[in-house]
Amino acid sequence: MASVKLKPGENQESLLRRFRKKVTNAGILSTVRRKRWHISKSELRRIEKKKAIRRARRRHRKAVARGNI
Repeated sequence: MASVKLKPGENQESLLRRFRKKVTNAGILSTVRRKRWHISKSELRRIEKKKAIRRARRRHRKAVARGNI
């Protein structure tokens, strides 16, 4: 659970900004979104494989654009 305490002289906007940053860094929202619906292990593997292929294509395009390949 992410928690922040109000520092002396700190306004509400900066407190909220710190809280959001802490939640993002902890990965709480991504975990909640991932666990919102049940996804079978085979479906998870398929999704991860698709993501890996997209990453590889993106890296390859960037490498070609830079002239590394």
